[in-house]
Amino acid sequence: MKTLIPVFGDQLSHELSSLAGQYKNSCIVLMVEVDEETGYVPHHKSKIAYILSAMRHHAEDLRRAGWTVDYVGLTDAENSGSFTGEVARAIERHKVSALRVTEAGEWRVKAMLDSWPDRFDVQVTILPDDRFLCTHAEFERWAKDRKQLRMEYFYRDMRRKSGLLMNADAPEGGQWNFDTENRKPAKRDLVMPEPLHFAPDDITQGVLKMVEERFAGNIGKTAKFGFAVTREDALKQQKHFLDHALPNFGDYQDAMLTGKPFLWHSILSPYINSGLLDPLELCRAVEEKYQAGKVPINAAEGFIRQIIGWREYVRGIYWSAGPEYVDSNALAAHRPLPAFYWTGETDMHCLSQAIGQTIEFSYAHHIQRLMVTGNFALLAGLDPKAVHEWYLAVYADAYEWVELPNSLGMSQFADGGVLASKPYAASGAYINRMSDYCSHCRYDVKQRVGSKACPFNALYWEFIARNKDKLRKNPRMAMPYRNWDRMTEADKVALRDQAQQFLETLG
Repeated sequence: MKTLIPVFGDQLSHELSSLAGQYKNSCIVLMVEVDEETGYVPHHKSKIAYILSAMRHHAEDLRRAGWTVDYVGLTDAENSGSFTGEVARAIERHKVSALRVTEAGEWRVKAMLDSWPDRFDVQVTILPDDRFLCTHAEFERWAKDRKQLRMEYFYRDMRRKSGLLMNADAPEGGQWNFDTENRKPAKRDLVMPEPLHFAPDDITQGVLKMVEERFAGNIGKTAKFGFAVTREDALKQQKHFLDHALPNFGDYQDAMLTGKPFLWHSILSPYINSGLLDPLELCRAVEEKYQAGKVPINAAEGFIRQIIGWREYVRGIYWSAGPEYVDSNALAAHRPLPAFYWTGETDMHCLSQAIGQTIEFSYAHHIQRLMVTGNFALLAGLDPKAVHEWYLAVYADAYEWVELPNSLGMSQFADGGVLASKPYAASGAYINRMSDYCSHCRYDVKQRVGSKACPFNALYWEFIARNKDKLRKNPRMAMPYRNWDRMTEADKVALRDQAQQFLETLG
């Protein structure tokens, strides 16, 4: 009996459940590049190039390990353009009698896999994706009967389950969360490690050429493409982060500096989400650095929380919320996405920095996403589905299961508080506190009205005012509404007029 094993672009791991326990000489691994994946949103050129190059390198790696790999390129003449079409062709081509696949990472792909038993006259086996710490069933049990699904309590359970940074039944360092120590603004005179840059080899150069030709109209540049596209190089980037950036990651993980896109961040999320790196293995390596006295507890805990806490939590939210989650719009926001999200051309320096580096590298760190591009979208009332599709398109680490809850729930509060306990709304003061952006901007962060006033300031109060019926009863929003109530009617009118005048320029 010959078995066909489809492997997707977010399953680039030798430890995949569909490969486990199989005899290599009776299996065909199928890997395909298809239009339905490269085109369902207008992906950043570097994102497409990263995924396709990593897939092609992974296929070679599997072959070296003894697997037979059938690889269909995007420009192959007979390519049907869809996963299902390519599986159908492969079943006929190889005369297989069984299909074995690891479960999908996204709802639209799950729907496709669920159609295969009826579509194909072969045995179809869909296996759990065991590369995650928390199973779907475990998350459902955790979430059942809870009024609020707060990440902090989920995270503590994942610490207990994994044993990471645990001292018997107690958290290492005497507390679960050291986030209050991780909010320092960075200064330019600090020594910042640059992430490794991997020169494109022949395979990657071929992909880059094809992407520039086939996706010429897509956002992004590839001139500085330097992603690792093999597990070997991804591990080199991992070691570089652990040795050089992790010690200061905790202190400065929320910091932003003009012209400094990477600071002390790991730049490992594309490799974790595509499968080149194992998340639990990475967390163990971080823990070892702490235990060896080479990194402080706030750095180790802060990083591990992002992986086994936040990453696992948003996956649970994504699958428990259902495919209709994408249409959530609790704040009734409908303004179209401004053109500068695609060009970076705006006088607001913080936005031009965050979007500019996104265009150049297909990367921005979490605070730039949440408190700059996301905060502006929230304050301006941009359509949350359009915001979600932008994030999904532009970042190399963006797969819907991880991106959608982050953008729709955390950033835009469009789910009404399922994921976040309050909207992450802030005036220009927050950006000024955590960055040097405001000192380079034509707007004055200290002014609320007038031609030089920072747009974030009036937009913040406009957001507070227009959403009062939905947000005033939220206990975490009590202070902003007390401050709003203290203002004179003249000040309220001036702020809302200032905001409306600015919003009219976005059209």
